[in-house]
Amino acid sequence: MGDRELVERTDEPVTTDRIVDDLRSLGVDTGDTLLVHASLSAIGWVAGGPQAVVDALQRAVGETGTVVVPTHTPQYIDPEQWSNPPVPEAWFESVRASMPPYRPAVTPSHGVGAIPECLRTYPEAVRSRHPLFSFAALGADAAAIAGDHRLDFGLGEGSPLGRIYDRGGRVLMLGTGYETNTSIHLAEYRASVSTERAEHRAPVRRDGERVVVAFEDIETSTDDFERLGAAFERSAEVKRESVGEANATLVAQQALVDFAVEWLEENRP
Repeated sequence: MGDRELVERTDEPVTTDRIVDDLRSLGVDTGDTLLVHASLSAIGWVAGGPQAVVDALQRAVGETGTVVVPTHTPQYIDPEQWSNPPVPEAWFESVRASMPPYRPAVTPSHGVGAIPECLRTYPEAVRSRHPLFSFAALGADAAAIAGDHRLDFGLGEGSPLGRIYDRGGRVLMLGTGYETNTSIHLAEYRASVSTERAEHRAPVRRDGERVVVAFEDIETSTDDFERLGAAFERSAEVKRESVGEANATLVAQQALVDFAVEWLEENRP
């Protein structure tokens, strides 16, 4: 969506102060551990763009809180598995051999939006080392949440998602829905459902050298996340408000994950 269209559908400029006030009305508190999934365009025309939103999130949780965002890099999945878009088979080996190593400080995120990509560039931000499923955190517990992200089962217990769960964190969907809610992936690992294993390889940098690492995961799916989210909202307390021009939803991550485990066991093979 271009700036002209954003201006036309925004009643007045969305400012950092307004976003902070709206987040407070939604229920975001000082000291929160907040996992954020956000669409910048949904918020309207923001004075300062994604930086203003990141600053507002940081102010809303305060010095004792932590903001976490997904900074995933699906471009590091093997090119044979690419589908959006696929590439010719003749390219596979060239892509594998030439892909630069994943480096948390410089490798851009892909497909997660402008707000996570902006937050990861803040000097105080800590980004995890997983070459596919990294998260970036900003705030008091940033290092504890984003540090030591295990390569195997990258959205499971040894991931930032597990550490947010342990801290009683909350999930903010800012102009987004459950289809992008990564916390439900944590439930996929915990649920007793049939899952296929996946083997991945990706280049990383170690001791200044490009090294290809191998790691194991499960095949995850978001196909039923919206249906799961609708069921969750019929059974749990969910807070809704407008943040800027966006519809925003705030949920307790533990409640969502626990519900999702049971729902997946009942509704997936």
